[in-house]
Amino acid sequence: MNAVQIRSAERALSVGTWMIVAGAMLYSVLTVTPLMTAHTPAEWRWTAPILPLVVDAAVVIVVRLDSVLARLGGQGGRWPIALRWMTGGMTLALNIGDSALAGDLVGVAVHSVAPLLLIVTAETGLAYRRAITAAVAALKAEERAEREARERAAIDREERAERRERERREHEALLVREQRDHEARLARERAEHEEHVRREEREREEAREARERAERERVQREREREQQARERREREVAQRREQQERERAERERREQTARAERAERERAALLAAGPATEKLSEDRARQIVQAAYSAELPVRAAAELTGWSIGWVSSRYSELRQIPALEGAAA
Repeated sequence: MNAVQIRSAERALSVGTWMIVAGAMLYSVLTVTPLMTAHTPAEWRWTAPILPLVVDAAVVIVVRLDSVLARLGGQGGRWPIALRWMTGGMTLALNIGDSALAGDLVGVAVHSVAPLLLIVTAETGLAYRRAITAAVAALKAEERAEREARERAAIDREERAERRERERREHEALLVREQRDHEARLARERAEHEEHVRREEREREEAREARERAERERVQREREREQQARERREREVAQRREQQERERAERERREQTARAERAERERAALLAAGPATEKLSEDRARQIVQAAYSAELPVRAAAELTGWSIGWVSSRYSELRQIPALEGAAA
């Protein structure tokens, strides 16, 4: 198997895994939402899809990070395994919960297909990715070994050719110059040896520099990945905090609007009773006077609604006018 086939297999595994994950997430949301709706207070039923989305998001995190760790040849330890099986168990329980509560064994079997397929796919995909990573590493090692063997063979051929050429020249020189001084020959051999030593030293130095450069590049890449992961986590935290603030502001606005509408309905109900045919009780009259004051009705109209005198109603209006001033002084 070559590198192209391995990449094709890995791409097919990734596409298939994410198709299964996406289908299982959609099916889980559609299946679990009615169950959550049935077990959630009426005013909070709009939150029913949140739980399956949260559980499925955890599944996505597990699948994604497992694929990254498998590609890097790393091990996440016990916690990723616990999260993977916990999310799978939760997804299975939520999907079959409605059918299990209803005693529908066929529904339990049908709704357990997608979660079980998702769980087995996550485990199988992890094993496949580890196997693919091992195969890629073995293929790279084999290619590197072949390249090094070819390079060594080329170097050996060059050295043999150089040695044969040098021996030929030396033999011819020896035949032509039999009277050459022995000391000159020793000096030449010593110079060749020193040149060989210098070449080996230079090659060792270049190899050491290449290793150090590769190590520095690896450390830099790791730092950049850590920086990117840290920035991504900070952005996610900020987004969640902003979403929570928006939701809290929206709840407060709805509560204020509801209180204002309730007060308006109560005031309208008090004023809709029409002129009183007889003098109302003092508590009832005070409520109507306060509603009339809020609606900016004249004193005479408020007196007609309560059956009390204009003077009494005027005194209540004066008291209502003084309330904001007293609250400001207290503040």
